[in-house]
Amino acid sequence: MGPAEAETVITKSFSYFPVRGRTAADLDEALSQSGPLLQGTGIRHPGATEMRFGGTVTYADQGTRCTVDSARITLDTKIILPRWTQRRRAEADLALIWDTLSGDIKRHEERHAEIARQYARRLEGEVKDLRAQPNCEAMETEVARITESVLAEHDADQARFDRIEAINFERRMVRLLQYRLEQIKAQE
Repeated sequence: MGPAEAETVITKSFSYFPVRGRTAADLDEALSQSGPLLQGTGIRHPGATEMRFGGTVTYADQGTRCTVDSARITLDTKIILPRWTQRRRAEADLALIWDTLSGDIKRHEERHAEIARQYARRLEGEVKDLRAQPNCEAMETEVARITESVLAEHDADQARFDRIEAINFERRMVRLLQYRLEQIKAQE
């Protein structure tokens, strides 16, 4: 019997929540009042990525051993982003700040989705490559162990990414704003 068949199925969708305000303070307050509530922290955030791993694994019982016959890992990601409803009527300076901030929020959430995609593919590969076990019950136990291990590493990588991003947020925003201002000056 050859290697198990595998097919990672990944979907990504977007949803938006409204942000209202005419000043930077209004926008900051609206983000903290309207943003998605994260389960782990109980705090509202300016964006979020919901991830749901799933899938099916089938086994081939060959009497004295059991192998993975097929593995189909699924990942559904939903990226939740802010949408400023009064953007068109904003002062140019505030619009520049918003555009920079909302672009960074989108980049951040897209990276969370990419981290999840990497782990979905890794999980698929590790399940597919499992060695034969004496029986299918033992194989199911091995698949569960691998799944738990890979998803724990996924969660740790997501948390690490958030910690690094939080530390660098202010410097990154200043650098992005400077870059956008330089682009505007170059176009004048």
